[in-house]
Parts: sequence; C-alpha cells; structure tokens
Amino acid sequence: MTREDRPSTIVDVAKLAKVSPKSVSRVFNNEPHISSALRAKVLRAAKNLNYQPNVMAQGLVRRQSYLIGLVYEKPSPSYVVELQRGALERLHGERYRLIVLPVESVNDNPSEVVTTIRSAALDGVILAPPAADHSQVLDGLIQAHIPFARITPQSRKDVGLATTMDDIAAGREIAQHVIGFGHKRIAIIKGDPDHPVSEQRLFAYRAAFDNAGIEFLPELVETGDFSFESGYEATKRILSRKLRPTAILAQNDDMAVGAMSAARELGFEVPGDLSVVGFDDSEISRVVWPRLTTVRQPVVEMAHTAADMLLRELAGEEPGPTVVHTHSLVERLTVAPPPA
Repeated sequence: MTREDRPSTIVDVAKLAKVSPKSVSRVFNNEPHISSALRAKVLRAAKNLNYQPNVMAQGLVRRQSYLIGLVYEKPSPSYVVELQRGALERLHGERYRLIVLPVESVNDNPSEVVTTIRSAALDGVILAPPAADHSQVLDGLIQAHIPFARITPQSRKDVGLATTMDDIAAGREIAQHVIGFGHKRIAIIKGDPDHPVSEQRLFAYRAAFDNAGIEFLPELVETGDFSFESGYEATKRILSRKLRPTAILAQNDDMAVGAMSAARELGFEVPGDLSVVGFDDSEISRVVWPRLTTVRQPVVEMAHTAADMLLRELAGEEPGPTVVHTHSLVERLTVAPPPA
C-alpha cells in the first residue's frame, strides 16, 4: 500500500504541521492552553491530509464512548425521521455520534430497555414517548448515572432534562377548527394507549366539545397505534355504523391518512362527505392529496433541543430549564362544512 492509498495518521499531520504528535493529540482532544496559531496550523494540516481523528480511541483515553442514544417505540416513520434529523443536526460537527435504539414495547420490557442502554455504553440518551414517561426506565437510568433528555414528557416533569410542547392546547385548537366549520358529529381515532399523550389529546378534544356544547359520543371513538393501518381499520369500523360522523380527529398524521384512504374506498369524498384532520405535520401530511389539515408539532426542534441539553450537561455546563416549543395550526384542504 502506498502513502496515497492508506489513511492519514496523527504522525502524518504532525510532520506536515511541523509539530509533535502530542501537540496534534492535544488539539483534537480540545485540551486547554493551546495557542490559536498552533490550533490553526494543526487543523490546516489535517484538512490537507483529509485526516479524521479516531473518536473511539479518544473515548478510551477519556473513558467516554462519545455515543448518544435515541430510544423510541414503533412510532410513525415520519416521526422517527424527524427525531433523528433534529438530533443529528445538533450533533453535526461534534465528536458525538447518534445510536438509534428502536424498542418493540417499552411497557412490556422496561428493564430490557435500561439493559440495552447500559450495554451500549452510551454517554447520554434521548428518550421519545413512551420511554420518556416510564418510571422504571427513568429510575434505571438515574441509578446507572446515565444522563437523559426527555421529549414531551407527561409525568414526573422534574426528572431529567426535558423539551416539550402544550399537547392540550394543540389538541383543543385543532378540534375547535373542525367545530368552527359547523361539525357536531365528530369521531376520534386515538393513538397507542401506552403513550400518555393519547389521553392528553383526547382530554383536549373533549374540552373543545364541552366549550362548544357538542356531545361527546363514545361510540365514535376508536383506538389505533399511530400507524396508517390502524387509522384505516378504525375508519372502516366507524363508517360501517348507523351513526356516522361528518368529521374525524386522528391523533397523528399517519392515522389520518389511513382514515382518508378507508373513506375513499367506501365511497366518501374528503372533505365533501367527511372532513379529516391529523396531528404532527409530518411529511405524509404534505404529500397526500388532498393535503392534510393538521397541527404542527415541532419534532425536529424538540429533538435538536434535547441533544443540545445533553451535550451541555456532558460538557459540565448548565443545560438550562425545560424548553417549551410552540405548535401551530396548519390549514390545508381536508376540512369543509358538513354535507347538507
């Protein structure tokens, strides 16, 4: 193998910069008392040689893995992509890498979740719902001294770092939007009951109904699991009954698009015969036709903030208080007045 064929080493950088390998190591380990001239010379040589420091080797020296975990449970694909995107945006340019840890069921195997996190030797972890609310997971991480940041926790809000939004205000706003078009017979497709946010959003819908003097109809409530398929099946059940709704509130966009598909299959036009709204403003809401009216949940921003808080804590800095992000109503084409 010629010099051109093999990866550059710390020795090559030291030779080009005309400094010692120890000086190069100090620069890449961000050690104190390094002059700006030395740092610039080493970084310039590293760039010319396309040298990449070995993060794992640095971790062994510092007894750190430089790995941040992201734990989530089978949510919609769009939600996962946005979680990863937000975390990766914040980690860009840092020595930390993101490790994705999907879990089949946090509720069924909370101890296994903690074991997986510990065995991965992570420096910190971002917890998406429902792991963000599971007491056994939280207590296990505290006992293991593993820093964690929670996304939209609904309980024990004083534990760990957290980034969130007001789900009740968001749920109430999207329900009020539908009611404002004159709908009085409104169905609801709930998300996974293991996710505390499902009950929060249901509470918000009911508050909007009560405020408008609209009857809450339990026979028009179905439970899904945040997937397209569950929204599709729930809507087929809803529309097969004698009492049919004029609108559907789905607790995420994937279920809402599943509802639209089932409605069309059964001969209902959206929004002419049936209005449908979602929650999240994920990519699927923007590419489906007609484009979906929904609530924008700032998933990317929340994951970005969670990663930022973790990095600051790991650096020994003050991570700051819980960050509350704002939602927004996104009006598109799937809501219209009820049919005459």
